[in-house]
Amino acid sequence: MALADDLVTLDGIPAHPLLVHAVVVLLPLAAVGAIALAVRPQWRRKYAWPVLALTVAGVGAVPLAQEAGEQLQKKLENLDNPLIAKHAELGNDLLPFALGFLVAVVLLVVAGRLADRERTAAAESPDVPKTWRRIAIAMSVLVVLAGVASTVETVRIGHSGATAVWDGVGAG
Repeated sequence: MALADDLVTLDGIPAHPLLVHAVVVLLPLAAVGAIALAVRPQWRRKYAWPVLALTVAGVGAVPLAQEAGEQLQKKLENLDNPLIAKHAELGNDLLPFALGFLVAVVLLVVAGRLADRERTAAAESPDVPKTWRRIAIAMSVLVVLAGVASTVETVRIGHSGATAVWDGVGAG
């Protein structure tokens, strides 16, 4: 990556559109994986770590895309495009959604592991409380909600960015 006039570029292309694609692909993909873990608890043992890694990568790409977007916005200030301003405003809202989703996935993985232990212990002794199994169910609901919310926000922001770039192009 080259730094040219306070704008991070990759082979002359601003980094923002490249980093945005990481967010647009990884975050919804992580949501699909996490929702699958939430609705199919038996998949947690096999797929929890890959889904968690995918979630961390998607969430980690968000601040990178935001920073590169702020640099690009400064470069494009003279355009005075209200659509770019709207996109930037929406873009600032994604990180809390993404972080909330990450926390929910981590909690689901932890609660799921403890619920599995509890389930194993219950097979040997029927008086084992169902505390972690109940918490895992609550975390599953939270993961579904957070995954859907972060995906919807990603789509809203992406749509506003695409509109800012392509509005009026080819309308002649």
